[in-house]
Amino acid sequence: MPRDLFTDVRQPSAHVGTSSRYTVVLSMAAHVLATVTILAATILGPVVLPGLRTTDLVYAEIMLPPAPPPMLRPVDAPPPPPAMNPDAAPVVAPDTIAPEVERPIDPWPTTDLGPGLVTSVSSLDAISSEPPPPPPPVVQQPVRPGGKIRTPTKVVDAAPAYPAIAQTARVQGLVIIEATIDVDGRVMGARVLRSIPLLDEAALAAVRQWRYTPTLLNGTPVPVVMTVTVDFRLR
Repeated sequence: MPRDLFTDVRQPSAHVGTSSRYTVVLSMAAHVLATVTILAATILGPVVLPGLRTTDLVYAEIMLPPAPPPMLRPVDAPPPPPAMNPDAAPVVAPDTIAPEVERPIDPWPTTDLGPGLVTSVSSLDAISSEPPPPPPPVVQQPVRPGGKIRTPTKVVDAAPAYPAIAQTARVQGLVIIEATIDVDGRVMGARVLRSIPLLDEAALAAVRQWRYTPTLLNGTPVPVVMTVTVDFRLR
């Protein structure tokens, strides 16, 4: 039995040569070369997007509306002939003379000739017609004394005539009368407010003879309504 039979077992690194070291280097070089090849093929190869195919494109046909026809420029119409003035003198002498047509005449023309100008009147009837009557005067309604209206003063007094029948019947008292006095101070109306039948007519006859001073309102005489009394007393 040889002596070095178990020499490799006891000394395993005794015969390890340089071949094992080259194997590791070559393996790493192969891996690097394979990685570089894959990267180069990826970068330099054609770009293909995933899921995009040219056969999936759909083309739609769009119909455009027809173009409008060109606008035609309107032909300028000739201006209308001027209206013939019936009062203008004819240019060519007529063969016959037509009868004259009567036209209605406006006695009061409405044409405004401007300030300072008066329209002419072509009708004598319009000149001879009478002007319209003036408006009626405004009637001043009677007012009552008070405030700025002072009570008029009696300037003419007339004592009432005591009726004999009232004296026989021993009738006496006050008769109250509403009197309307005009702008001259005269009593133009009277009516009984408080009546004593046997004495009313005598009281009204006396009041109608009274005179007062004119009543002024803003310097203008006005009629006034006031209340007066007539006292009948037996002696």
